[in-house]
Amino acid sequence: MRIVLIASDHAGFALKNKLKAYLKKVGFKVKDLGTYSSDSCDYPDFSYNLAESISQGRYSRGILICKTGIGNSIVANRLPGVRAALCYNVKAARLSREHNDSNVLVLGSCFVNERLAQRILQAWLYTGFKGGRHKRRLNKIKKIERKIRRLSK
Repeated sequence: MRIVLIASDHAGFALKNKLKAYLKKVGFKVKDLGTYSSDSCDYPDFSYNLAESISQGRYSRGILICKTGIGNSIVANRLPGVRAALCYNVKAARLSREHNDSNVLVLGSCFVNERLAQRILQAWLYTGFKGGRHKRRLNKIKKIERKIRRLSK
């Protein structure tokens, strides 16, 4: 898991670039899925592309950044197998990994500065899934995803 996807809209562009540099500095390879400027754009385009790559198993972890993180969370969590966690603090990031085995970290650029975002990211990257009763709950989520797929056919 040394390759991490990252994407943002225009509101998350500056923070995305800072986190890309941080990730590279600590030894990760980063695949940037856009946006590539601060020009206005639509977050669903970027969050969907990242979440689709996670859902299809092409990559195991990704980071999404927009102004609040809410829109990215809504989009990403629509895809099966994606467990996107919107985190505004280190504890939430750690618990999202321990309890939910989150595979997408979502950040809101108007709620976290670069220093806090790095601390959140570090906790998220290096915290493992606890399993146990949490595994049972994830299995229930997978069962719900299968039901939804059957209903949508």
